[in-house]
Amino acid sequence: MQTTRLYFIDAVRAFAILMMLQGHFIDALLEIKFRSTEYAAFNIWSYFRGITAPTFFTISGLIFTYLLIKAKQKGEELFRIKKGLIRGVMLIGIGYLLRIPILQWFEGKFDNYWLVVDVLQCIGLSLIMIIILYLISFKKTLIFSIIMLSLGVVIFLTEPLYRNIDLSHLPVFMENYMSKANRSVFTILPWFGYMAFGAFISTLFYRYLDRNQFKPSLIVGFLITGFVLIKYSSLLLYELSLITDIELFNRSASYNYLFTRLGDVLILFAIFFLLEKYLKHFLILKIGQKTLSIYVIHFIIIYGSFTGLGLSQIIGKNLQPIEAVIGAILFLTIVCIIALGWVKTNAYLYARLLKLVNNLKVKLNIS
Repeated sequence: MQTTRLYFIDAVRAFAILMMLQGHFIDALLEIKFRSTEYAAFNIWSYFRGITAPTFFTISGLIFTYLLIKAKQKGEELFRIKKGLIRGVMLIGIGYLLRIPILQWFEGKFDNYWLVVDVLQCIGLSLIMIIILYLISFKKTLIFSIIMLSLGVVIFLTEPLYRNIDLSHLPVFMENYMSKANRSVFTILPWFGYMAFGAFISTLFYRYLDRNQFKPSLIVGFLITGFVLIKYSSLLLYELSLITDIELFNRSASYNYLFTRLGDVLILFAIFFLLEKYLKHFLILKIGQKTLSIYVIHFIIIYGSFTGLGLSQIIGKNLQPIEAVIGAILFLTIVCIIALGWVKTNAYLYARLLKLVNNLKVKLNIS
């Protein structure tokens, strides 16, 4: 099969990480009185900010799984699985590390807040889960594809069942992956659902990318499916509840943000895939390839990782709208310059970790 680079994936990743940066900046620093639905600009910003996380999770599931199933053709499957497991563990570790209040610990002040779960832990655990499910499916792409699509649908449909689940009987470390009771930002459910849908989409690229009409067919498919999910998924769920008399469908329809946001993501994918030939600029591709470095740098600057002194503590929610917009632009520029100019690539970090793991295996005589 011909190896074709999917440039639109890097473009989507670049878009998602930049949207995340500006969203975190404005959310952390914009004055409270301007956060109102009375302002059209805030409504637009809020809507597009709501697309960011679903896009980031979906595209992460897509690119990771696509590379995983492509590795089988090259005889690199075991290497890709090992790399994926290391990457997953690394993301989980970095997610915790970014919230460790080192200065407070030196002062003898300890609490459990550093154990909250955020986007990196969820993506890291999701990558490990995808690998496990790939192995469970006997590495058969069709079986894996069906499993991932089914999982995504089930996770979204059953969201009312675990939305307010009480897991206080579990250790905080485990509870935080399923509950926001201790201020976790993201939980593995429902967000693994977006990773699962991304993994399913990757199997479509794997099986049909070389076909002549694949690109226009997929773009149209994304647009139609996205439009239906945005406009009619709530209605369809409600009708299913009437037909089947299953209350869960009605509950899902009454708070249907998961399917509608997936619709937004699919339309975004369609636009980027359609415009792919215009998105091959070196800068866009580099930003898309260095999302982890960018995320870490922005988190330290805004939230004051390790020191507890970031923009959110120094400035607080005190910026006027025009100040927030200008500040966000400068912030994006500075973070990208640092990430692209002085920080090693994610691939470099993974290579170093792989080397470390291999060295440990040699020393421990592990085959």
